[in-house]
Amino acid sequence: MVRDLSPSRTADAAGTSPARPTTAPPPLPSSPPRLRPRAPGLWAALGLLAMYFLLQLAFGVGTGFVVGLVEGLRHAGEPGARIQQYVMAAMQRPDMQVAMVVLTVPLAAAASMYVAWRNWPALWSLSPPPGFGLVRAAPARYYAAAVALGLLLPPLGGLLTQWLAHGQPVAQNVEQLGQSATPGLRLALALMVVSIGPLVEEVLFRGVLLSALLRRLPVAGAVVACVLLFGAAHLPGLHFKWYALPDLMLLAATLCWLRLKSGSLWPAVLAHGLNNAVAMVALFAALAQHHP
Repeated sequence: MVRDLSPSRTADAAGTSPARPTTAPPPLPSSPPRLRPRAPGLWAALGLLAMYFLLQLAFGVGTGFVVGLVEGLRHAGEPGARIQQYVMAAMQRPDMQVAMVVLTVPLAAAASMYVAWRNWPALWSLSPPPGFGLVRAAPARYYAAAVALGLLLPPLGGLLTQWLAHGQPVAQNVEQLGQSATPGLRLALALMVVSIGPLVEEVLFRGVLLSALLRRLPVAGAVVACVLLFGAAHLPGLHFKWYALPDLMLLAATLCWLRLKSGSLWPAVLAHGLNNAVAMVALFAALAQHHP
């Protein structure tokens, strides 16, 4: 008889099991890398800004059309030229002009914010650019800086503007409208100027536009471009008085700094709102002195 001397047999005889080859477990499927949301394109950002200002104009035209219909019904049977005079007189009343601003700016702001949210939902609550920074996660020191800068910039900017203007009066359309409005509409205008206006402008300029610029330019170049576009967008409201630009550019540069350093848009919104609030308080104080 031939004895079986195979390794398995001899191992069993010795009471030990043979060594079995070990294989590594299959690797777990790795999750795909998380892609960073892409910033909006420059033309898309500029188009959104243009839409915001054009919507204000369009809603104003629509309001004028409604006023024309009302005046036409009130004065039915009179000549068309006469009705047109009624419409022009109604549209030129200070209260009507303030009411139009109070109505059209929030509508344009809501439409623009909705378009920004629909097109870039992933960027809405992302902190650093290309995010729009609508998150509260910012160190407290930046909110303190926003309060200090929001209160300090208006007098500094006013002195700079007066020095460049050489005594010529400088006032925005909003301030001129508020001077002759009734107290109720003046208060509504002030609330809009310190809340809705700063919020939508920060989303559009320091959110959408700055993120788009950072795709093409280094940080310094993107900030300079954002500052210049912010000033240019506000020139019509200043009757194209160039010597009011440095004040606006100083504000815009400060707001860009707050946005980039804090990682959140809210400090810039706060500083912008306080800056506008100081201007409205100064307007109210001046009106109180002239009409005690």
